[in-house]
Amino acid sequence: MSVNGLARFESAQVYYSLAGRDIEREIVPLAQSEGIAILPWSPLAGGMLSGKYDPEKPGGPEGARRSSFDFPPVDRARLPRVLGALREVSGATGLSVARVALAWHLTRPFVTSVIIGAKTREQLADNLAAAEVALSPEHIQQLDEASALTPEYPGWIVAWQNQYLTQR
Repeated sequence: MSVNGLARFESAQVYYSLAGRDIEREIVPLAQSEGIAILPWSPLAGGMLSGKYDPEKPGGPEGARRSSFDFPPVDRARLPRVLGALREVSGATGLSVARVALAWHLTRPFVTSVIIGAKTREQLADNLAAAEVALSPEHIQQLDEASALTPEYPGWIVAWQNQYLTQR
């Protein structure tokens, strides 16, 4: 339904990945409330979650785009946890790190599709195969916990108060 002759928003293309879940603070609740589809772009964080990066080695692999264009921004302090969890789930399932990361997106109830950007046919085939993956609840929880956003105020004070009160 239009208001004042203007079309309503139907979808939003936003950056969202295991390395960048910031939209969960405000954009996701708004989108869910208003029935707006979320279409994440750069779900592999500019290749950072493709499986070829080691957070201990700056720059990344030879010829990688991130070596000359480090975008989108990634929380480098959280990255080792995220990549570690991705590698563990990848090893447990026999799936590529990239496929696991993309499959995680499809577990989010607000994600309607994912915008991928493969360079090769092999990457494209692997990325598309993520649509056929059903991650276990344990693997989803492992990835969620490794990539969780740090609480903001007042959330962190409420958690602290609850912990303080239970210790008394």
